[in-house]
Amino acid sequence: MGTKSHDLNLFPPGLRGRRILLCTESLGPVNGVSRTTVMLVNQLRSHGALVAVVAPHNHTKVNTFSPINSPGGEGPSFNEEVRLQGYPLPFNPELSVAYPVRLSELYRRTFGGPPDLIYLASPASLGFQVMLQIRQHTSESQVPIICNFQTDLARYCLILFPWPLGDIANRVFAFVQGYLFRHPSVKTIFYPSTSVRRYLNHAASVPDDKLEALRRGVDTEAFNPSKRREQLRREWAPNGELILFTCSRLAGEKGFGFLAQAAAELDKRGLDFKLVVVGGNWNAVIELEVKETARSLAQKGKVVFAGFKVGEELNAHYASADVFLHCSVTETFGLVVLEAMASGVPVVARDEGGPSDIIEHGRTGYLVPPDDLEGFVRTVLELGRDPRRREQLAEAGRAAACQATWEGIGNKVAWAMLDTIEESERDKKRGALETRLPILGWPLPGASVRRLVLSHLVDAWLGLALSIVVGFWAVVGSYLLFANIVHVVKDRAPQVRAAVNFISQR
Repeated sequence: MGTKSHDLNLFPPGLRGRRILLCTESLGPVNGVSRTTVMLVNQLRSHGALVAVVAPHNHTKVNTFSPINSPGGEGPSFNEEVRLQGYPLPFNPELSVAYPVRLSELYRRTFGGPPDLIYLASPASLGFQVMLQIRQHTSESQVPIICNFQTDLARYCLILFPWPLGDIANRVFAFVQGYLFRHPSVKTIFYPSTSVRRYLNHAASVPDDKLEALRRGVDTEAFNPSKRREQLRREWAPNGELILFTCSRLAGEKGFGFLAQAAAELDKRGLDFKLVVVGGNWNAVIELEVKETARSLAQKGKVVFAGFKVGEELNAHYASADVFLHCSVTETFGLVVLEAMASGVPVVARDEGGPSDIIEHGRTGYLVPPDDLEGFVRTVLELGRDPRRREQLAEAGRAAACQATWEGIGNKVAWAMLDTIEESERDKKRGALETRLPILGWPLPGASVRRLVLSHLVDAWLGLALSIVVGFWAVVGSYLLFANIVHVVKDRAPQVRAAVNFISQR
C-alpha cells in the first residue's frame, strides 16, 4: 500500500475532486461501525473529495445520516446519498440485507457513470454484491476497491445459531469472503485488530500484501470526563453505590449472558453497585431475552436499562460511570472501549478481539481471559473497592485515547484511496489490462458482444444472489420463529401450570 511513506497529519490534496462510491451496510450513529463511516465521509467531503454514499434503508427511522454539501458554496453535481430497498435483520433491525441491485444502476444513481474508486465499509450483503459484479467486468472497466473489514460475520454466526448451523455458516462466510477478497480488483483490506488479521490470513486465505491495519478514533471533546453529571449519578445510585456501566446493542452475541453471571456473582460477594446498561434492540423479543438474563438483579433494583442514547446524553452517561464492563468477544475493534477511556472511565474487558489491542493491561485498563468468569469478577471487585486505582487507570486511559484521532485515521484512508486511484490510472495508461471475460477467459469479437454477454452474466449472478438471500432467510426465519415460540412457551409455562393446578384442585 504505501501509506506509511505519507505524512498522516496531512490530507492528500490530490484526492480533491475524485469520485468515491462508498457502500456501507448501515449508515447513521446507530453503532460503532456506522459512526466510524460517518466520520470518514465527513472528513473526505470537508477536503473536497466527492463522496456518494449507498446504503440500505434504515428501518428504525432514527439516527439517519445527514449529508453535507461539498465545499465551494454550490451543491454537489452528483447524488450524495442513495438508499436501497432491503430486508431488516430479525435480530437487529438497525441492519438490512440489501436486495440484489445492478452495479451499473448504482453508478447511474450516484455519479452518472463509474467512480474513480469504490470503498466498502464492513462489506456484507451490499458489499458482496459489488465485489461479485466487479469480477464480471472486463479488466479495463473494473473500478478498484478498498474494503474496511469491521464486522466479523462468521463469528456472529457461531454465536447466534445452534450447532451445526453456526459452524456451517461460519465456514460458508469464510469461503465467500476469501473468494471475493482475493480478487485483483480488491486492492486493500483494512483490518482493525490482530485477531481479525489472523482470521483473514488463515480462515479466508487473504494474502498479507492486501492487509493494512486501521484503528479507530474517538472524539475526545465529546467523550470527556467533563461531561460527568452528579445529578445523573444520584438518579442511578441514590445511596452512593458503585456505578458499573456498559453500552451495547442488546443482543446475545454482545456477551450479556456473561455480564449477567458476573453481576450476579458480584452481588453475592457483597459489592454495593448499580449496573447501568445503555442500548436496546429494535426487535422487542431479542431485547426481552437479554433483559431476562438479569431478571433477578433487576428485581433487586441493581440494574438500570437506560435504552438508546445519542449525542450529549450518551456522552454524559459514559462520563458519569465508575467502571466500564466490556463482555463481548465478537468485537473486531470495540469502539465503546475507546469511548469509555476517553470519558475517563476505567475498563475491564474480556481479552478477545479488538479490546485486546486497545487496552494496555494494568496501565490503561484490565484484560481478563475470555472464559475466566472468576478472574473477571475478582478484577471488578478489586477495582470497585480502590478509588485511587480507578483514578490512575482513568488518567492513563484518557491519555491513550487522546492519541487516537479521527483526523489521522481518516488521512490514512484518504492516502490509500489516492494511491489506489493513481496506480489504477497508470495501469490503464500502460495498456496492460486484458480485454477478456474474467470468469471464463474467452476472447470476444467486439465491444457490443462483450456488453451483451456481460449483461446476461450479471443477470445470472444477481439471480443466484437473490436465491441465496431467499434461502438464507428461509433458514434464519425458521430458526428465529422456533426460538420465539420456545421463548413464549417458557414465559407462559408458570401461568399454564398454575391454571392446570387450579382446575385439578376443583
